[in-house]
Amino acid sequence: MRTIPTITRNLLIVNVLVFILQGLLSTNLEVLGGLYYFDSPQFRLWQPLSYMFMHGGWTHLFFNMFALWMFGGIIEQTLGDKRFITYYMVCGLGAALTQELAQWVAVSFTGDVTAYYTCTVGASGAIYGILLAFGMLYPDEKMFIFPLPVPIKAKWFVCGYVVIELFSALSQRGDGVAHVAHLGGMLFGWLLLRHWRRHPHHELYDNWGQSLFDSLKERRRQQTSQQILHRAAREDSDDLTRGATRQDDIDDNARRQALQQEIDVILDKIRKSGYDSLTKDEKRRLFDMSKNV
Repeated sequence: MRTIPTITRNLLIVNVLVFILQGLLSTNLEVLGGLYYFDSPQFRLWQPLSYMFMHGGWTHLFFNMFALWMFGGIIEQTLGDKRFITYYMVCGLGAALTQELAQWVAVSFTGDVTAYYTCTVGASGAIYGILLAFGMLYPDEKMFIFPLPVPIKAKWFVCGYVVIELFSALSQRGDGVAHVAHLGGMLFGWLLLRHWRRHPHHELYDNWGQSLFDSLKERRRQQTSQQILHRAAREDSDDLTRGATRQDDIDDNARRQALQQEIDVILDKIRKSGYDSLTKDEKRRLFDMSKNV
C-alpha cells in the first residue's frame, strides 16, 4: 500500500471501510447514502456525493477497486494529487447527474415509476472516468485484455467500453447496472480533460498527457540531437561569418550537453515523485526547455 500514490490509496481505504460499515449497519446506510431519484421521498442532498463510496456487493467492490488500483495511481502521478481528486469527484458527480437525468426522462416520457424506488450505488462512474483518462493520456499503451489473445492499445480499449456501455444502456434495461451513469462519468471526465488542455493552470499542460513523461523524453531523445545539430550548423555558419573561435564551439557543445542533463534530471524527478514534487522554478524551467525540444 505504501507504493500506491496518496489519493488513490486513501480512496481504496475509504471505499473498503464504507463497505464494511454497510454490512454492519445492514441496509440503513445504503438507504441514507445511495442515490435516489431527485423527486423520490428518499432523496437527500448529500446522496450525489455519498453514493460513489458505497457498493452493492463484494464483486462490485472488488472490480471497482481493482480498476482504481490498476489505473488510478498512474493518472494521479500524471495529473498530480489535487487534479486527480478533482477529476475523480467530477466524474462521480457527473455520473450521478447523468443518472438523475436519465431517470427524469424515463419518468416524464415513458411513465416509468421504477425510478422512484431505484437506488444507485458504486464508484463505477468515477472509475470509468479514470479508464477514459488512461485512454486519452496514454492512447498507445498496449494492454492485455482477457480473453483477447493479443494486446490492444488503450485508446481502442476505451472506445470498446464506450460502445458496450452505450449498447447496454439502450438495450439492457432493468439489468441492475447503471450504464448511463458509467457513460456520464466518462463524458464529464472527457469534458474536464479537454478544459484543462485548453485552459491550463500552468503552461506545462501544453505538453499534454503522456508527452509530459514518456513522449516528451522520447521525443527529446529522438529530435533534440537533430535540432541541436541544425541550430549548431546555423550558429556555426553565423560564427564563421563573425570569425568565431574554436573555443566558442567547445563552450556551445558543453552548454547543450548541460541542457540535456538538466531535462533528464527534472523528468526523472517527475517520474519518481510526480509533477507536484517539482519546485516552481523547476516547472518553469521544464516548460521553457520543452518549447525548444
